[in-house]
Amino acid sequence: MPTTIFTIANQKGGVGKTTTAVNLAAALADKKIPTLLIDLDPQANATSALGVEKQAGRSLYGPLHGEGTAVEMITPTAYERLSVIPSEEDLAAIEIELAQTENYLAKLRGVLEPLRTGNQFRAIVIDCPPALGMLSMNSLVAADHLLIALQCEYMALEGLGQILRNVDRLKTAGINPDLDVGGIVMTMFDTRTNLSRQVVDEVKKHLPDKIFDTVIPRTVRLSEAPSFGKTIFDYDPLSPGATAYKHLAKEVIARFGLKS
Repeated sequence: MPTTIFTIANQKGGVGKTTTAVNLAAALADKKIPTLLIDLDPQANATSALGVEKQAGRSLYGPLHGEGTAVEMITPTAYERLSVIPSEEDLAAIEIELAQTENYLAKLRGVLEPLRTGNQFRAIVIDCPPALGMLSMNSLVAADHLLIALQCEYMALEGLGQILRNVDRLKTAGINPDLDVGGIVMTMFDTRTNLSRQVVDEVKKHLPDKIFDTVIPRTVRLSEAPSFGKTIFDYDPLSPGATAYKHLAKEVIARFGLKS
């Protein structure tokens, strides 16, 4: 079985991107799909959300400079079939340093190639920084599918257009002609407001084949879980947030043909 690489990106912060990356990866692992989460955000929120401590020299900073390999950076988590490549503050320097190298947009793709062709993982989920900088663009070039976490508010729709235009540019330029907008995950859905429903309807109208049926609710429990170094399934397994991410994982498995 080939390894499928998903990148979860959005240039806007606070849209539930890291929450989605962490809990989707954990839900896939729970479905017996060997999964690797790669934390590309120098803030390392995905790393700490899994209860993994940041360690100097354990991120992809070195491999992106040709020092060490991605395989060497794989770190186990407390969850069966879920591993992580942590982040560290040094990754922040990559934005400047990579721009001074050849083929700078394809660096991550080269680093991840041994993981793509190996049999260790069925799915790789990349969590990006909240900006379309060098790391996020590298993740788009390395990925098979882009999953967009989109907050249920109108300002988020403007950002959606921007990231879709960047995907088109990468495809047109031949840098990653096979990149697919795999799906849009609507996050922070507030059942008390009409606005959330209107935004979902708007995305459905324009991109009906891309939006996932599962919407992620706005809940305090989802916000609290990372501060305890836990996924929502460990922190509050019966919560609406846990139920939603389980359903999302089922959709992802069905849509992309992932099998345990």
